[in-house]
Amino acid sequence: MSAPLNVLVCGCGNMGSSHALAYHHDPGFRIAGLVDCNAEARARLAARLGGAPEFSDFATALAATRPDAAAICTYPDSHAELVLHALTAGCHVFVEKPLAVTVAGAESVVEAARRAQRKLVVGYILRHHPSWQRFIEVARTLGKPLVMRMNLNQQSSGAMWQTHRNLMQSISPIVDCGVHYVDVMCQMTGARPLRVSAIGARLTDELPDAMYNYGQLQVVFDDGSVGWYEAGWGPMMSETAFFVKDVIGPHGCVSIVAKEAGGASKSADIGSHTKTESLKVHSGVLNPAGGFTRPDEVIDLTDEPDHLELCVREQRYFHRAIVANLDLTDHLRDAVNSLRIVLAADASVRTGRIVQL
Repeated sequence: MSAPLNVLVCGCGNMGSSHALAYHHDPGFRIAGLVDCNAEARARLAARLGGAPEFSDFATALAATRPDAAAICTYPDSHAELVLHALTAGCHVFVEKPLAVTVAGAESVVEAARRAQRKLVVGYILRHHPSWQRFIEVARTLGKPLVMRMNLNQQSSGAMWQTHRNLMQSISPIVDCGVHYVDVMCQMTGARPLRVSAIGARLTDELPDAMYNYGQLQVVFDDGSVGWYEAGWGPMMSETAFFVKDVIGPHGCVSIVAKEAGGASKSADIGSHTKTESLKVHSGVLNPAGGFTRPDEVIDLTDEPDHLELCVREQRYFHRAIVANLDLTDHLRDAVNSLRIVLAADASVRTGRIVQL
């Protein structure tokens, strides 16, 4: 067995902690150090790991640890700069989504990874979830065009509302969360997005003047498929329908039915965001009498990975990409493409215009 890869984790918040724990449980990695300007967050995570070198500055940490890989789990507006720094230091890089906060920034990072001949993996966690893979698989049997309805509204308070406010210093909810679900839509249709329109609302004064904490986008594909995605953050958000994951086609529909994860007071629970529990598959085929030809099918998915296990699977993929020299061209093209769509939606909110892709 080859020696473990030394990985430097930058960012010790929710996702940084989850990925650090994934590395800690994976014999393919060894944590070289933790980086965060918040000493308390660093120390708390180091204690959970049984000890790890701590740094307040990424450049200092890179020079001191000389890692094989770096995991960038900071706020989105720092992603591109930190990834470029890690690539320059010779690291393979895992970066949380979104890859950057501009399309140009994302494209420059992808090009830098190509030039450096280093692997760059973006944290699209749903791509590693067997239930979401099944959801996409069933959606592809429904015919064309597809109507895709998804949302993730989060009623947040306390520390989570502070995290959301920090995120909204540079990024809106439909951009930060939307890349996941737009990526799912692109996988379901296999089609080219044509145009995006969006609306948004600012529901609090606790944000920068140009930022909004609720948004909804609509995307049209060249096969006639249409997708809708809604996201909002804050203590004012309703939990009545925070969890909608529903796809309709000419032959019927498939819906995620997450009664437990989609229940009351669950919208801010990060573990509930990837839960599916079951799929409800409906056939729209009618018999000569006008009735349905078969009853709805419920596919039980309760035996599914939790959030930590999904992070473990992401990091196994990152490890395999490095040691097996996987071709990540499609992975990175899709990451940039989904970012392009949600940034177009953000532009639509701000200008009131439809954005042609």
